[in-house]
Amino acid sequence: MVGAASPGTLDLTVSGVRSAKGTLRLCITRDPANFPRCVDDQRAITRNVPANAPHLTLTGMATGDWAVALIHDENDNRKLDTFAGIPREGFAFSRNPPLGFGAPRFDAARFPVSGEAQQTLRMRYLL
Repeated sequence: MVGAASPGTLDLTVSGVRSAKGTLRLCITRDPANFPRCVDDQRAITRNVPANAPHLTLTGMATGDWAVALIHDENDNRKLDTFAGIPREGFAFSRNPPLGFGAPRFDAARFPVSGEAQQTLRMRYLL
């Protein structure tokens, strides 16, 4: 199709993972209403990668703005464990935005995918 945007490639690297235990669980979305959880987003991309292999390349992504949310599920229970609302496991967001209370908004984490895009997500551990 003439004028159609070519699919993009996203190269993700996660830095600062404190242990090789567990799984890195990623949510990659274009829908601000479903960030950071991707629960009701049928077009979201979700991936689980071993914590000891914190690199992922995704091909065939639609061009446009995306945002990534990530948790380090160290005990592999498929959720972010908290204590009194404070995460006990690591988390990260694309563009590494400053944090206040709760997750950042989509706009703070969004980045464009057009051709080849790269993001390095810095893990944060509060406990």
